[in-house]
Amino acid sequence: MAFCASCGAPMEGRFCAKCGATAGAAAPPPPGAYAPPPVAAAPGLTDNAASALCYLLGVITGVVFLVLAPYNQNKTIRFHAFQSIFLWVACVVIWVGISILHMIVIGATYYGGGFGFLLLITSLIHLAMFLFWVFMIVSAYQGKRIVLPVIGPLAEKQA
Repeated sequence: MAFCASCGAPMEGRFCAKCGATAGAAAPPPPGAYAPPPVAAAPGLTDNAASALCYLLGVITGVVFLVLAPYNQNKTIRFHAFQSIFLWVACVVIWVGISILHMIVIGATYYGGGFGFLLLITSLIHLAMFLFWVFMIVSAYQGKRIVLPVIGPLAEKQA
């Protein structure tokens, strides 16, 4: 039920029966009248937080944010989710390539003579991948949209 903005009387229609004012902005109900409780805002994540969380667990959180209803409608979050999935796939491909290289070096040297150097290079690559992962999380949380060279355009097309 609407109440008159001028006198607070209950209104049925466009005009107040008590003072004749037209229905405009609804005034609060008079003291003692029932007023429904205010509706709280729906809980959820901000776009920045959801974008950063897309990178947290790679494919898992990327797919989660592509499935969850309020987030799968947002183009920014969809972009970060797809880019996170594609980035994880690229990291797995690099890891498999490094593992194959390890097997080749160990097999070629028989006693693993080049293994120490390869272990150092591999450790540096893994450190660089970790730092890049942290960089992507922080950048997404700050609202920056970093489009990676190969997988970024693919993610933009999907989003």
